[in-house]
Amino acid sequence: MKITFPHCGSAWVPLKSLFDRHGIECIVPPSTSKRTLSLGVKYSPEWVCMPYKVLLGNLVEACELGADTIINVGGPGMCRLGYYAKLHERALRDIGYDFEMIVFNWEEGGIINLAKVIRQLLGGKLPWRRVVAEVKHGLTQLKVMEDIEKQVHWVRPRELTPGGASRIWRGAPERVRAAYAPSDLQTVREAVLAELAALPLNPSARPLQVGFLGEFFMAMDSFCNMDVEEELGKRGVQVHRSAFLMEWAKAWLFLEALGFSHGKKVKKVAGPYLSRDVSGDAIQSLGETILHQQDGFDGIVHVLPFTCMPEIIAQNIFPQVTKDFEIPVLSIVLDEQMGKAGLVTRVEAFVDLMQRRRRRLEQGAGATNRAG
Repeated sequence: MKITFPHCGSAWVPLKSLFDRHGIECIVPPSTSKRTLSLGVKYSPEWVCMPYKVLLGNLVEACELGADTIINVGGPGMCRLGYYAKLHERALRDIGYDFEMIVFNWEEGGIINLAKVIRQLLGGKLPWRRVVAEVKHGLTQLKVMEDIEKQVHWVRPRELTPGGASRIWRGAPERVRAAYAPSDLQTVREAVLAELAALPLNPSARPLQVGFLGEFFMAMDSFCNMDVEEELGKRGVQVHRSAFLMEWAKAWLFLEALGFSHGKKVKKVAGPYLSRDVSGDAIQSLGETILHQQDGFDGIVHVLPFTCMPEIIAQNIFPQVTKDFEIPVLSIVLDEQMGKAGLVTRVEAFVDLMQRRRRRLEQGAGATNRAG
């Protein structure tokens, strides 16, 4: 058995680590690239969203390397993500690949279902106590990756020599993957955070604070969003992203599976603008924008794939939210036709807009204080 799975953020880190520990051959698809996207486009309907195409490209490249067992996700709901697994399976069989596909439905059974799938993949005989320990270790690895990435977001706009934080971040996944024991994992976490803390920083830096949100996959995948987080960081912007796999795991594998709702505060503030669930991350995009404004953020960057129905709904509501809460929003619609130069131009203009807005607000506050 040669197991593979499509890329989704840092998910490959605990999965590869798990299979390596149990002596199961795991083929991690090559890092997502232009070739990956071109393969996905070649075998996909023209109007399907970019995440579908990229994930299909990941699986094609993994099958080229000999993978014969695929882990994919599926489930109900209006977002097309629920159909990915079935459609990916059909496309890959049409190409001529022979494989077994194991589908994890995140909306059925939560963490218990995940444990069952992992036990099945490990041969079906591992004691449940060991399975629980493996799940716990994998989730801890995701949490460590999240902690490191959040610190990278903090350091980027403050470092004196741009690129240092990104260099450390690129090396972190392999170090976390190789941490097989909890003590090793804690050692890696402390070491990487110490390296980030050792980078020389600009003591007078006052980074712009930006909420980074939108469709979950596009927000996490640096190839799909064209490294917009890094581009913002190089221009003195601290990115605050809510889309992390560990946050998703807490919401769907635990809270929702136990019958508890999550994100009540987000849904409450978004309610006047979008009162019903249209699937995807639309309500979260609107609600988090309002909460970020209340926290004093300078702006919002909203990323979405072309033809994504939930995020298109949110995008069309943003003008009213911007008017009511006076916070600028940059919506970036992404597909295989998008060019990096055009994206950078828009980012630079948006950063300039936020800087002028901050100066205007500070001058207004100063005038008010003098008058008082």
